[in-house]
Amino acid sequence: MKKITLLLSILGLVLLTGATAWVGAGAVARAVVSIGVIGFAATVACQLATDLMLGIAWSTACRGIGLRHLLGARIVRDAAATCLPFSALGGIVIGMRATCQREHGGHHAVAWPEAASANVVDITTEVLGQIVFVLLGVVCLIGHQGSDRFVGPVVIGAVLLAFGIAGFIWTQQSGGTAMRRLARFLGRNIATQWQHTMLDGMGTLQERLEDMWSHPGRIAGAAALHLVAWIGSAATIWVAYRFLGAHLSLTNAIAIEGVTCGIMSASFLVPASLGVQEAAYMALGAAFGIDPSLSMGLSLLRRGRDLVIGVPALLIWQIGEMRRMRYRRTLERQQDYADPAMSKSSAS
Repeated sequence: MKKITLLLSILGLVLLTGATAWVGAGAVARAVVSIGVIGFAATVACQLATDLMLGIAWSTACRGIGLRHLLGARIVRDAAATCLPFSALGGIVIGMRATCQREHGGHHAVAWPEAASANVVDITTEVLGQIVFVLLGVVCLIGHQGSDRFVGPVVIGAVLLAFGIAGFIWTQQSGGTAMRRLARFLGRNIATQWQHTMLDGMGTLQERLEDMWSHPGRIAGAAALHLVAWIGSAATIWVAYRFLGAHLSLTNAIAIEGVTCGIMSASFLVPASLGVQEAAYMALGAAFGIDPSLSMGLSLLRRGRDLVIGVPALLIWQIGEMRRMRYRRTLERQQDYADPAMSKSSAS
């Protein structure tokens, strides 16, 4: 898995470099600069609003954890997948770990089975909303010149994704063995101290999942809110394109973002979708008459936006992890000091 991820990262960098050279680095730089501070701030604000909707969607499906805590864990999960050299799977593992941290204002940390089940259900409802969003993007794309080559593959991909998520839902509801195998697979790719945490408590993980899926209304509501968040992501690139000087309608933005999301989902093993994101934006933008340099600039602005939001989130999460380790070490030292004292007291 590590070798595959490294290979895909190299191929992605080659694709990104080739696309930049083909468009022209100067033209891309001018496009990025043209958006200005106000335009970039507007895209960041739109993304933060989308993140809030994502947190609300997660809270709808998982009522046992606070909205503020889930929102923070969600931002960390996305930041790990977009800002660190990890695939989407690595981001999921870090998201689970972030969910395990002590809730804001709470007295106890979230237990591993609850954190894992919450992330699994959130990812599932997000994919359910994504499938509808991708198909909506295809509908908005149909009829535009040069779009025919995207429609067929994306529809096939969406259908396969629907079958895959149906199987994943069945696994969560009645496939405890499969969930244990998934935990062991993820456990082989993380630090040793996290492996024990992940594998411990597997007995209660299935119970947590079954409890969440016993409320179909919450699941449907979460999926619907995720669809709204996906449409919000399309509104974000619509705003960015406007500041870049490309005028297109919101339905065109939904077509570009929807199909791009479908393509990026198929390449989920590529860390941060290097090269894939840029190529998708350039190809789809060209179908609407947008200059490739503007689409390349949009992709780079999106990465800049992810860094502005993700890096502080990861730093805050890492500070929390360090405090957690110090607290654990302090407890261990106190126990070490207390044990000899107890032994001497018993001997006397």
